[in-house]
Amino acid sequence: MFSEVLERISWEQTTEAIYAKTDTDVRRALAKQHCTVEDFMALISPAAEPYLEVMARLSRHYTEERFGKTISLFIPLYLTNSCTNSCVYCGFHIQNPMPRTILSPTEIEQEYRAIKQLGPFENLLLVTGENPVVAGVDYIARALDLAKPYFSNLKIEVMPLKTEEYAELITHGLNGVICFQETYNRARYNIYHPRGMKSKFEWRLNAPDRMGEAGVHSIGMGALIGLEDWRTDVTMMAHHLRYLQKRYWKTKYSVNFPRMRPAENEGFQPNVVMSDKELAQLTFAMRIFDHDVDISYSTREAAMLRDNMATLGVTTMSAASRTEPGGYYTYPEALEQFDVCDSRSATEVEAALRNVGREPVWKDWDASFDLIGR
Repeated sequence: MFSEVLERISWEQTTEAIYAKTDTDVRRALAKQHCTVEDFMALISPAAEPYLEVMARLSRHYTEERFGKTISLFIPLYLTNSCTNSCVYCGFHIQNPMPRTILSPTEIEQEYRAIKQLGPFENLLLVTGENPVVAGVDYIARALDLAKPYFSNLKIEVMPLKTEEYAELITHGLNGVICFQETYNRARYNIYHPRGMKSKFEWRLNAPDRMGEAGVHSIGMGALIGLEDWRTDVTMMAHHLRYLQKRYWKTKYSVNFPRMRPAENEGFQPNVVMSDKELAQLTFAMRIFDHDVDISYSTREAAMLRDNMATLGVTTMSAASRTEPGGYYTYPEALEQFDVCDSRSATEVEAALRNVGREPVWKDWDASFDLIGR
């Protein structure tokens, strides 16, 4: 399990090493065809800032070499905002006196039909708060079953599950799972996650191992930018990515670097603010580090930034997102998890991507692929 690997990696020493990187270290990393985690650390360090244009060109080259000029589009659907966790930065936390919504099967299908009216979406991400009593495996399985007639590629972003539970959901059409560690800083993790199942650091950290053991086709990872030093957090994620790729080599991987945005009644201010320039640097560094990993930007980011980064390293984007349960068929009593920054319609996002020379891809998986190898 990755938790055993992480125990051998010092947060403090990693931080010191990143900020000690030199111009020579950056040049060495840029000259390599295949980078190590040490090289990645150089590329995200302050020493790499003078090389952003060089990094951007390399990132574009490696992206087009592996993915062409395509951008995969998906849409998230929040099934419930009911949650038993107390994450201090999240609008869904249990202490927030907000209306809680749990979509019924009928309401879920209404959402599916409403989404299909927004654009030819085939890639769907189902999202829930962490409340296994009201939105457990059976509830998720039912939502997947209902989605199959409408969508070709089904992913979930829910509470970490057991290996056998991931395997069970695969039989219901599950293709991918996203699970952000939020922060890899074990010593400070419970400051942000004081209660609930999410307070169990190792259970969450080892979730991608359980996904790999279950044979999940696509695993999505992420660090929430705003909690701890972003450079150290994403370095730990780079270690995690390399570990998973070696152990579960048949699996496809994606990464995301969501920057904190406001959520209602949370009162939490980010400890770290990442600039657009730094986000671009991180994106370029990740692409140079790993030519095959899928890099995703959500609608947390501004339209102009998303359009620009679509040509320089990003390969997947959400579009027309609503972050409240029932947001597409319209249930106004539900509150959002976070504010959306890019509020353009799917048609507008598609047009903007075409305008910068990208080819939007609405479908990149088919149900027939699920039978391969069985």
